[in-house]
Amino acid sequence: MIKAILIFNNHGKPRLSKFYEHYSEDTEQQIIRETFHLVSKRDENVCNFLEGGILIGGSDNKLIYRHYATLYFVFCVDSSESELGILDLIQVFVETLDKCFENVCELDLIFHVDKVHNILGEMVMGGMVLETNMNEIITQVDSQNKMEKSEAGIAGAPARAVSAVKNMNLPEMPKNINIGDISIKVPNMPSFK
Repeated sequence: MIKAILIFNNHGKPRLSKFYEHYSEDTEQQIIRETFHLVSKRDENVCNFLEGGILIGGSDNKLIYRHYATLYFVFCVDSSESELGILDLIQVFVETLDKCFENVCELDLIFHVDKVHNILGEMVMGGMVLETNMNEIITQVDSQNKMEKSEAGIAGAPARAVSAVKNMNLPEMPKNINIGDISIKVPNMPSFK
């Protein structure tokens, strides 16, 4: 099971943290610091997995990571997870981010944190891997984006309607508004202008 997914930069600033076990906020911050210190001090030419830190569970858990440019992608997992499977999952996650943001960088993670969480949510839920097919993940994220845009259009409809009524040049306020089979009685109101 995946216990946590952490992304931080070369200076240890967290850019994404998703914990699948409950920890207090202070403990989460300590885990992030401890994980950064464990991972950042390693040479580039050593393997990408190591024993977990004391706070995340010690030798019963593993830290599996990849270092891309200025970002560390770290998955904290228990001993039942395959190291190579998680390395592949990290690769799929980064490639998916790359496709969604066209050359992902640290700023994309900062300014589009909701989209990053959506992508991660399509891949991992409750610490279990759901999807590893990048095309399927992108399809689902695109459909979420389309739905959000259509809902934004519906949410903005009342404001556009009020604006349209204000801009109408009516000689007097109508008493009834008829739209198809619907008839709306307009209360006595002062002029919009």
